[in-house]
Amino acid sequence: MSDLTTKTLVEIRAALAARDISAEEATRACLARIETTEPKIDALLSVQGEASLARARALDAEGPDARKPLWGVPVVVKDVLCATNTPTTCGSKILENFVPPYDATAVAKLKDAGAVIIGKANMDEFAMGSSTENSAFKVTRNPWDVSRVPGGSSGGSGATVAARQCFAALGTDTGGSIRLPAAFCGCVGLKPSYGRVSRFGMVAYGSSLDQIGPLTRSVEDAAQVLSVIAGHDPRDSTSVDAPVPGYAAALKGPDALKGVRIGLPREFWGAGVNPEVLASCRAAVDAAVSAGAEVVDISLPHTDYAIATYYIIAMAEASSNLARFDGVRYGLRDKDASELIDMYKRSRTRGFGDEVQRRIIIGTYVLSSGYYDAYYRKAAQVRRLIRRDFEQAYEKCDLICGPTCPTPAFPIGGVVDDPLTMYLMDIFTISLNLAGLPGLSLPVGLGKDTGLPVGLQMFGQYFKEDRLLAAAHGLEALLPAMPEPAGLG
Repeated sequence: MSDLTTKTLVEIRAALAARDISAEEATRACLARIETTEPKIDALLSVQGEASLARARALDAEGPDARKPLWGVPVVVKDVLCATNTPTTCGSKILENFVPPYDATAVAKLKDAGAVIIGKANMDEFAMGSSTENSAFKVTRNPWDVSRVPGGSSGGSGATVAARQCFAALGTDTGGSIRLPAAFCGCVGLKPSYGRVSRFGMVAYGSSLDQIGPLTRSVEDAAQVLSVIAGHDPRDSTSVDAPVPGYAAALKGPDALKGVRIGLPREFWGAGVNPEVLASCRAAVDAAVSAGAEVVDISLPHTDYAIATYYIIAMAEASSNLARFDGVRYGLRDKDASELIDMYKRSRTRGFGDEVQRRIIIGTYVLSSGYYDAYYRKAAQVRRLIRRDFEQAYEKCDLICGPTCPTPAFPIGGVVDDPLTMYLMDIFTISLNLAGLPGLSLPVGLGKDTGLPVGLQMFGQYFKEDRLLAAAHGLEALLPAMPEPAGLG
């Protein structure tokens, strides 16, 4: 039964539809895989074993349903997404015992599509981090090398997919938090356009930046999951009311690359990028050219300002969003406080980790009287310039490509005590969130020296995920299949 976990989502869905296997068998296979691999990687904060088996049995009693594209498929969701009667901690002590009474829209859509949710994935606390070392509960390890990080903040989601504990996982991406774990863990990670997927029921970090998306083993799997979770939601004021294309139907293999103009921003391909990352990404672009794509030299001139712009905006929004966690309505409350203000201080000090406190303090500072114009307003103005860079670039090309991260996965503990270096891990991903555009990290091979996965980031145009997925699927077909992660033995 363990062989079932080697299948892709599309393959397991076909086997389930044909009744070659049952939903219960698929679920048991994933739970057995979790039991074997979880002690090595710590990808999950909770496992819904009995509940998922009960759900699978109920599905089997009803029988396969062609109207439910994920019927019987075991999946995992990041622990920042609310799920009924399931702990939702955001990787934080302040929400350690929080059990929401409702589902996030994305979670509800998974359930409506027949998926079996088997666990909640570990994450950097409140999605603040690039390595999943900032979780209050455990450090997740990379399945390729358990001495290294899986990326973040959706590191648990990336690790659980790479370790074959499930067939897909949902993550969230505020500045690269889906794409970075996908690159480090050797899987596909898709950040949709802002507004394409409802954020209702997701605990917010940066409200103008956050987006939910899938991590999967193949581009086709990502297309299937996006087809399920995308769409307008009246409960989310940032959700865009636009038609959802048939993403899977848009996949045409290498033919999709013919005539596609691929822009290579010079800011992404120069000094500071690890040589084996550059080599793997260039080889992937060469493969696209061999299939009929054309390379175009472009520039995104405000890239150097993206880190500062992003962290000012994200921290400002975080300071506002996290103000609700005060020990009054829900979450941790310090019972030894003598009066209200003392209770606020004690509860938030005990409940929030160092990185979250750092970002709240900086965010409050840049929004304060006398500093708003100098920092937050200026960052908002630069954000518009970054979006304009992409608009001008897309006049010359159809797609933009570059490394997802300057380096392969780094050692656990290697950067966590150096916040500025950690922030620089997002240098190639954050511009996309500032512009609200879709992006996908595609595994393009293993580094020659490290043997670790390398991700190529592909940037699409606003609400053109179908074209982005088609190009990524075409390139994926030209590249060697990724082997099994070496770190699990």
